[in-house]
Amino acid sequence: MSEIIKAIIVGLVQGLTEFLPVSSSGHIVIAQEILNIHFDEEENLLFAIVLHFATALSTIVVFRKDIIQIFKGLFQFKNNEEFQFSLKIVLSMIPAALVGVLLKDTLEELFSNLLVVGCMLLVTSGLLFFADRAKNTGKPVGYKDSFIIGIAQGFAALLPGLSRSGSTISTSILLGNDKAKAARFSFLMVLPLIFGATAKMFLDASETGGLSIGEMPVGALVGGFAAAFLAGLFACNWMIELVKKAKLTYFSVYCVIVGLVVISYSLFFK
Repeated sequence: MSEIIKAIIVGLVQGLTEFLPVSSSGHIVIAQEILNIHFDEEENLLFAIVLHFATALSTIVVFRKDIIQIFKGLFQFKNNEEFQFSLKIVLSMIPAALVGVLLKDTLEELFSNLLVVGCMLLVTSGLLFFADRAKNTGKPVGYKDSFIIGIAQGFAALLPGLSRSGSTISTSILLGNDKAKAARFSFLMVLPLIFGATAKMFLDASETGGLSIGEMPVGALVGGFAAAFLAGLFACNWMIELVKKAKLTYFSVYCVIVGLVVISYSLFFK
């Protein structure tokens, strides 16, 4: 299988699982293991930047009206709904940012551990199972809720297999927030973090001599980007509808199955 096809497959996995509550980081580890993808350090960094930018761009496209409305409200310089929403987004970013700064080395070790991925998929399954059974309240996300949801996002960043969207949406719903509003907040809150992480990757790379594609074909980068972007558009819209219709149990069952398979493989076959 060519490197371009492998990159497209990984891009599809990234785009779909970034928004579906099944853990993008966990599935990327699994996909790379199955496809035997081993780029060098600089190539991995560049590929990660491309895929993250693609999924961020798909989020912007899906929520373009919300984002424009938020910016319009901010430039009115009033304590309006858009300004308050932006404050909640900033508040939710604090725990995840602290995790990224303080636990960088731990993150790098965990993100190659299949056993951790399997166990955290089981945790994701439990969160989705209980959230799917919560009542839809119509309650908006509050300031306290935002910080707690941010803590959930921080744990998801730390533990591969613990779905970011799954943990943040489930936490928000279990706090009593409206399901559609929980999904909207979950997807918008990750945008600043994705762009911040992408910028940090560029800065880190520039300090060590810049990024290089090495032996990675340019087509692999283009194919991975396109696949992640298109899959992200589909998954983001689909996920919003699934949350509204209370169909998270399907993903809960999926996470249990994949989690048990991964745990068995890591313990007995790896």
